[in-house]
Amino acid sequence: MVKQIAILGSTGSIGRNALQVIDALGPGYQVVALSAHTNVQLLAEQARRYRPAFVAVTDTDCAPQLGKLIADPDVEILAGPDSLADIAQLEEVDIVLAAVVGAAGLPAILAAGRKGKRLAIANKEPLVIAGELLRKETEKNGGVILPVDSEHSAVFQAMQSGSPEEVKRIILTGSGGPFREATARDIQNATLEEALSHPVWSMGPKITIDSATMMNKAFEIIEARWLFDMPVEKIEVLIHPESIVHSLVEFVDGSTIAQLGEPDMCLPIQYALTYPARVAGIARELRLEEIGQLTFAKPNLDTFRALSLAYEVARAGGTAPVVFNAANEAAVEEFLAGRIKFVSIVEFIEHCLNKHSIKATVSLEELLEADAWARREVTELACSV
Repeated sequence: MVKQIAILGSTGSIGRNALQVIDALGPGYQVVALSAHTNVQLLAEQARRYRPAFVAVTDTDCAPQLGKLIADPDVEILAGPDSLADIAQLEEVDIVLAAVVGAAGLPAILAAGRKGKRLAIANKEPLVIAGELLRKETEKNGGVILPVDSEHSAVFQAMQSGSPEEVKRIILTGSGGPFREATARDIQNATLEEALSHPVWSMGPKITIDSATMMNKAFEIIEARWLFDMPVEKIEVLIHPESIVHSLVEFVDGSTIAQLGEPDMCLPIQYALTYPARVAGIARELRLEEIGQLTFAKPNLDTFRALSLAYEVARAGGTAPVVFNAANEAAVEEFLAGRIKFVSIVEFIEHCLNKHSIKATVSLEELLEADAWARREVTELACSV
């Protein structure tokens, strides 16, 4: 049967790579829906090429322009923030590939989970913010969550070698970003240019800053806790500058299974679409003889305070993760705009966590309320600096 795919965030780097993967997979995979926030020019080009039945733009003001650019009566155009959830629930959709940056895609991802869809999740925020709720709703309705980010895809692949009960620990690897060898003192006056100079990956500014603070790994600790139903005490992080070993799983018998590959998002995207099958694809082949050496080190927890906070947040649960994420998003915006220092990002997050009264059992509405509170708190802090 042909697999019908909706891509939420098709104009971003993950979305563009996903379309290349689908091209290579052939006629067994069909694009039925695409979405973007404001990039209507590229979205229209994608719509003309892939002829989806549905196209959505979350910025309502962009809808008229998108309609003119597509000019196809067979394509239904949806608009507004709710359009993502509308797409995610379509009967025509088998797989929802979620690649919307930030918390904006959470309602749509929950809607897809409640419809029992296969969820291929590329962005970290849904599982950080609402991992417990999302997992419960998806499993209850017969859906499945497959990770697309390279680290959790690697863990998922490695865990096929044993049962969850046989896992001793999960080891998430990270490049360490531009400050992997820095001390806490070294980064006190880090500039925007330095923070955006990632040594391995080419990503958007927000994700690149998350790598510089290692907030990306902090989020991945929380993600792994819910994706694999694993206590945080069994989840560790290692710095791996070459970004070849994407993560590892150690089993109780002493065996450690790793997934290796070039830094190329096409492989985890493809595996999420084709699982449990493996097929030939467009990911770059790994040549270990050309790499020569792989290195690993423990992260400096004084430099990367976000990692320690992640363990506290994962243990606390409830609304703590949504505050953690929202405060980070808001603080990164302030840093990118030049209004706060690099080190203030984590300082602001810690302030919000200390001030917030955590609710243990939460609904989507309560999560969104906590999200809005944390953003307001960071804005007020930035204005007082």
